[in-house]
Amino acid sequence: MSQTFVCANRLESVQEYYFSRKLKEIARMNAEGKDVISLGIGSPDMPPSEATIKTLCKNAVRTDVHGYQPYVGIPELRHAFADFYKKWYNVTLNSANEIQPLIGSKEGILHITLAFVNPGEQVLVPNPGYPTYTSLSTLLGAEVIPYNLTEENGWLPDFDALEQMDLSHVKLMWTNYPHMPTGTNATMELYKRLVAFGKKHHIIIVNDNPYSFILNKKPLSILQIEGAKDCCIELNSMSKSHNMPGWRIGMVASNATFIEWILKVKSNIDSGMFRPMQLAAAEALRNDESWHEAMNYDLYSKRRHLAEQIMTELSCNYDKNQVGLFLWGRIPESQKEVEHLTEQLLHKAHVFITPGFIFGSNGARYIRISLCCNEINLAEALKRIQQIHIDTN
Repeated sequence: MSQTFVCANRLESVQEYYFSRKLKEIARMNAEGKDVISLGIGSPDMPPSEATIKTLCKNAVRTDVHGYQPYVGIPELRHAFADFYKKWYNVTLNSANEIQPLIGSKEGILHITLAFVNPGEQVLVPNPGYPTYTSLSTLLGAEVIPYNLTEENGWLPDFDALEQMDLSHVKLMWTNYPHMPTGTNATMELYKRLVAFGKKHHIIIVNDNPYSFILNKKPLSILQIEGAKDCCIELNSMSKSHNMPGWRIGMVASNATFIEWILKVKSNIDSGMFRPMQLAAAEALRNDESWHEAMNYDLYSKRRHLAEQIMTELSCNYDKNQVGLFLWGRIPESQKEVEHLTEQLLHKAHVFITPGFIFGSNGARYIRISLCCNEINLAEALKRIQQIHIDTN
């Protein structure tokens, strides 16, 4: 080449997403015939409800649905999200201006950061927490300020420690309850404290809430707290609770002004979602209690039992009160470091389990097992692990 090209400076601040790199390695191993069982990513392996798929198929064959759609999402989907929030969380949202459908809630993290945070301003990010909060904030020039979540404090924010911090330049605080990766459930008391903290320090609290239905009999929303919409934004997703990860449909809810600002960003980035998918998503949001009981509770309860056996086999400690799509456990002190353990599991047993360090330094002594794997493969993973010798050196 006659000219040397260089990437943008911002790429020096981030790495390729861990799962992107690891899945390529697993694909190579599978191509070699090693048949890796992946207990890594939280991608539900069951289909959406039958009515959801029928609605997609019925509408996709129409001739008048293939054009660009409204940036704000179609009314049918916005109304369905509002009805969903009223039914399950008892939260009243104006479908016209307090809800914005998204191409997955991961997209929303980008849009919210662009809408509220200037380069050099600060965002509070949980440690451990979803890596995208950190990576997107960094890519956009924000300063990431980690706040500690520890097992000793029940993986909840230490509000006393937060109050000791200089918060004068903080614009956003990312929260995620029910929490990923630790499975700590949301409580109304936690949400009340977060809302009060946000109002006191003029910080926007963004609660990422995709796991509230998984292994959880009482789903909660931060927007249930009186006055929460004044300073809070909630992301929600159909990926986990409705078995639609590849559909890329989520939503953001808040006050009308915040939604307007987010739409200003979004409308300059994408052109909306396929109309039949939006209609099908609206149908999925009407899934009844029996569907959620079967898909989000009974199914994962059986898988969780096997995941707990894997944790026990690995001499890991875990909290039985966890909710969500994963099981989080502390590795034994005999293990030098977590990746030493997970790499042995991958290359000796051909079982991929996520090392907790990817979620932050406070996850360095933990592993995470995904429940998005059928019982046959979970049982096989347990069997393989029982048959290998795990080195602690």
